Parts: sequence; C-alpha cells; structure tokens
Amino acid sequence: MNVALVHDHLNQIGGAERVVLDMHKIWPKAPLYTLVHDKNKVKDFFNSLEIKTSFIQKLPLSLSHLRWYLSLMPTAVESFNLSEYDVILSSASAFGKGAIAPPNALHICYCHTPTRYLWSDAHTYASEVGGGGLIGKILPFVLHRLRMWDFLASQRVDYFIANSQFVADRIKRYYNRESVIMYPPVDTLGYPVVPKMNYFVLVSRLRPYKKVDIAIRAFNRLNMPLVIVGDGEERKNLEAISASNIYFTGNVDESIKKKLLAGALGFIHPQEEDAGIAAIEAMAAGTPVIAFDAGGARETIIQDVTGMKFEEQTWQMLADTVIRFKKQSFDYDMIRDHSQQFSRERFMNELKTFVDMKYLESR
Repeated sequence: MNVALVHDHLNQIGGAERVVLDMHKIWPKAPLYTLVHDKNKVKDFFNSLEIKTSFIQKLPLSLSHLRWYLSLMPTAVESFNLSEYDVILSSASAFGKGAIAPPNALHICYCHTPTRYLWSDAHTYASEVGGGGLIGKILPFVLHRLRMWDFLASQRVDYFIANSQFVADRIKRYYNRESVIMYPPVDTLGYPVVPKMNYFVLVSRLRPYKKVDIAIRAFNRLNMPLVIVGDGEERKNLEAISASNIYFTGNVDESIKKKLLAGALGFIHPQEEDAGIAAIEAMAAGTPVIAFDAGGARETIIQDVTGMKFEEQTWQMLADTVIRFKKQSFDYDMIRDHSQQFSRERFMNELKTFVDMKYLESR
C-alpha cells in the first residue's frame, strides 16, 4: 500500500515530531506533507524524510511569523495532492487532520489533541497572540470560522487514534468521534543506572502553558536545586524570577538528558499534558515523578509507586508535595519496569498492526 504522512508543521522538535519520525521508520518510503519546514530550527532531525511543504512555505516571514497565516492554513492543508496514496496517516494537534484523502483511500489520524486554541484553550489564546485592539476584535471571528472548519475536517477522518484516554475524551467532546487509545512512543532504553544526587529536574519547552514558573517559585522558596532542561520564548522571563539554586541548561543532546534524568531525586511535571512523554522518560531512567494531577499523568503515574501527584496547580501545593516526596522511598527498578509499557517498540508494533488491519478491511 502507498502511504503518505501528514503533520501540522515542522518548526520545533517535540513529542509530536518524534512520533512522526517513528511513523517514518515503519513506512520509510512514505513522503511527509506539512505546512512549513523550518530547517534552521529542526536542523537535520528529519533529513531522512521526503518533505513536501504547502504554499505557505514561500510566503513572506512564514517561518518566523507563522501565526500571521492562521486563516490560510485550512486551504493550505487541503491543497496537498494525495491522489496516488492508499492510506493517509496524519499526525495532528491542529490542521493535519484536514488533509483531503482520495475517495478510495483510508485516512487515519493520530491525534495528539483537538486543536487547543480552537477548543480547550480558546479563551486564553487571544491574550497570548496580542497585537492590539484591532486584532483583538477580528480574532474571535477568525477562530470561529476555523472552529467550524476543524469540526468538519474531523468528520472526514475514517479512524482516530488518541494518544491517551484524556485526549480520547476530548475527541469525543469536541468532534463527537470515537477513537482507539495508543500511547505515544517513548525512548525507554539506554538510561544509565547512577546514584541519585541532590537535585530535581524538569524537561520542557519553555512556553507559558507549560507552567514552569510554578516549579521555579516552589523551588525558590524551598531553596533546593532544580535543573531545567529545554528552551523557548519564556526563558528570559523565567530566568529573571529564578534564584541561584535554579539552573537552566537549554537544549541538550539525548545522552546528557538521560544522565540528568537518571541522577535526579525526582522529576517535576507542573503542567497538564495530553500524554506527558518527558515524565515517562524520567520513569524509564528510574526517577519518580511529581506531577500535577491532570491529563496524561493520571494514566501513566501510579501514586506513591512511580511518583506523587498534587491536585492544585499552584507553587504552594507543589512545594508541599516536594517536602512530602523527600520523606518517602521509591523502588527505582519498579519505576523502570513500569515505563516499558510505553516503549517505542510497542508503539510501532501497535500502529503498524492497526493500519494494516484497517487497510485490509477497507479493500
């Protein structure tokens, strides 16, 4: 069968992009269709893929100011010519699901989440975009039109795969579609076994919704070492509120990240994530997780066995949980064993089996 991959955009390297890379490993001849490809940001991460971009790629400042072209994205993703393919496999947290499959083809969407800024985060998106009064007045109408398109696009998908029960519930709420749950691939191998050291670690893109500021305020008050791995537009703001016990590493290579995860007393996870790949990576390193009790953390973390959860997304509640965490002992081998159910090999086998089965059923 001829397979085409579709992904929203290639302008960062996160969990969704790692999913795409594993899809490519299953179907190495499948081309990848995407709105834009920013080679400066993703460097050689996708070098082995045949990448086909939309017309937005050639528009002025499309890589640095992609949000300017929000209203064009539905047209752009629908413009992909997929007529020669038997299976369209989209990886979507936004517009990828809107790719139009030919009449006799199958469209399977691996959904990381229904489009956040159109549904669950619709009321906070406008304030994040900024731009003054005129944009503030126009944006709600643009988002309304996009929301209508997003729902209609979801109805063209033949099968949804959700990356967690949390996302499956959102797909049902916003799109009224059922989905199969398939946890995303996590690198659960190759972590060193090292003695635990006196620091906590947090791995995240530094963006507002990641709530890294909560962790910083908690550890400022606790005066305990916190290592923050990752980068993003919030870094300067976060560094400005950090005391001397907070350390920013920026982005690091995988071997260094694995050592930092393995040596930490605990992993801090203050945000609501759809699945939470970084938290599972920490458990693969034998490191227990302190997580906000929401989203994918409810499915992947076992209270008092592989970590601890806090109910209110405040620095005070996080600080209190860290204090209680330090008084508790954990079985690090058990934590490593728990993580293996989310392995990359498991994901690739499950996805290939599902796609092959649905393709054969459709013939």
